[in-house]
This record gives sequence, C-alpha cells and structure tokens, in this order.
Amino acid sequence: MGDVYGRPGRRAAADLVPSLIERRGIDFCVVNGENVAGGFGITENLARKIKSYGANVITLGNHVWDRKETIPFIVKSKDILRPANFPPGVGGTGFCVAPSRKGLPVGVVSLQGRTHMRDLDCPFRVGQQVVHELRRQTPIILVDFHAEATSEKVAFAYYVDGQVSAVIGTHTHVQTSDERVLAGGTAFITDVGMTGPHDSVIGARKAEAIQRFLTQMSVRLEVATRDVQLCAVVIDVDEDTGRTRGIERLRISYAAEVSGLDDDKDE
Repeated sequence: MGDVYGRPGRRAAADLVPSLIERRGIDFCVVNGENVAGGFGITENLARKIKSYGANVITLGNHVWDRKETIPFIVKSKDILRPANFPPGVGGTGFCVAPSRKGLPVGVVSLQGRTHMRDLDCPFRVGQQVVHELRRQTPIILVDFHAEATSEKVAFAYYVDGQVSAVIGTHTHVQTSDERVLAGGTAFITDVGMTGPHDSVIGARKAEAIQRFLTQMSVRLEVATRDVQLCAVVIDVDEDTGRTRGIERLRISYAAEVSGLDDDKDE
C-alpha cells in the first residue's frame, strides 16, 4: 500500500486494510509510511498503529528523518525500513526478512532514487548487493523503489527482473496504470499511488500548495481532508520460485471527507 498520508490516510488504512487482508487472503502486507505523521515522517506511536492494521513491514523514503524524536526508534527497528542506499554508517536498516502469515520468509527492500532527489549511494548497485544477500534466505523479495523519475523506476525494475518478486514504485502519490509482470517474473508498477485525500495536491491542501508555486516562498503545507482513497496493489507470487503470476491495482474510495486537525495522535 502506497504512501499513507496524514490522518485521512491512517483512517482509511485502519478501516480498510484488515478487511482487505481477510477477504483477499493476503499473506503479507507492506505499507509505505513516510507521510503518516501530518504528511511528513512517522512517529513510534503511529508506526505501531500502522502495524496493528495488518502491516508486516513499513517502508520509508525521503521523509525518513523528518521527525527527529523518532530517529532512535527507526534506528533500532528491524521491520521499519529506511532506504538501503543511505551511506555506510547511517543507523537503521534498509532491508529485512519477515515471516508471512503462513510462516514463509519474505524479503523486503527499501531503496530511494537519485534523479531530482538527494544524492544517495547508487540504488542500482546497492539494490543488487542486497538482493544477492536476501536470495540466500528466500526467493520472495519485494522492493519499494521510492523515486521521483519514472525512467529510474522502470530501469531498476528491468535491472532486477527475474531476481525479485516485485518492484513497487512510491513517492509521487499519483497511481499509474502500467502494472504488469515483466518477462523474468517480476511484478512492476511505476507508482502504487497515495492512500489519503485525493482532492489535494498530492495530499496537501490546494491553497497552500498553489501559493508555494506562485510565490516561491516557504509555505507550511496542511493535510487535505476530502476524497479519501486507498491505493495499493495485490501481488500473486509463486511461493517456491518467487516469480509473480499476477499483479492487480486497487483504488478504493473511503470517505468524502475526514476532518479534524492532524497531529501525531489517532483516535
């Protein structure tokens, strides 16, 4: 499930994810949670809530360190992943192996692109090293590629085709309609989309976002509240080979509006 944004996204996840897991027989759930705390970063409290909704692993991205009070929690967590291609010596982990509901080991990798983003280590080379290590433990590997450029996401998917089960793009908050299974058996979508308010500028209220573009000044962005939707993909993976048999794109309307001030607390 892609980029859960603020309180509206959390509400949608809380109400929809448990029933989706039950109805669809989902064995393993990965959620990108880097925007859950008011649109910027994550807190320990909210990470625990996202996991209580059914997430096995939470991936992050360029907002990973936005909440400085949460850094020690991220650093010690084994299943809350910052991008693996941060330089050596940065705390936390960028990949893990976690059990599915059937007890099968599933590898998850978080990577961040470099085009029009912070210049981290090469996600292609780091990703290849991580995948090589994970394949010693499991053939089922899911990659969250958090990037701005469509070309970078597509290129990476082809680069690791046949080595991982899926490459799922996040970060742009706009769901793309190019979901497919590549020749080597790797599922791919350029961007899984945002779980949050879609009557917005990628989650933020329109007025403040427009003001930023008009004035080129620093304007505080507030979480929007209307047209809340859940965006996700469901992937069918062969448990023995790790090859993907199919990928289905989901976009589910949740509420016309989720109001209330956004903060680190949830109902």
